[in-house]
Amino acid sequence: MATITTTGAKNVLGTPLQSCSTKPLTGFFRTGCCDTGPGDVGLHLVCTRVTAEFLAFSKKKGNDLSTPKPEWAFAGLKPGDQWCLCVTRWKEALEAGQASPVVLEATHISSLEFVSLEELQAHAV
Repeated sequence: MATITTTGAKNVLGTPLQSCSTKPLTGFFRTGCCDTGPGDVGLHLVCTRVTAEFLAFSKKKGNDLSTPKPEWAFAGLKPGDQWCLCVTRWKEALEAGQASPVVLEATHISSLEFVSLEELQAHAV
């Protein structure tokens, strides 16, 4: 069962934002939610279920999400993990045909400032 954030944030469907993942723990604030606020310059808004293809694409673009980084308490992602991704990275992957699936209920409404609901729905889990 999904957990709903207590921040009052909405998802792209206009309903309360649900948790993306606690294992691995994700979100800019490491709450499990793709919530945003001051300091989140990357806009970690899109809850995505990463694929091997997306992880390879992201690594090629300079954002290695699969290699563990113990100094950041980051175990690295593997295909199937859910993660709050920067909306501009997801859009870049979309334009390259490498977009990973999206969990709409856990994707922050602010994503719609960068990508359309139709684009997100076309890649919904």
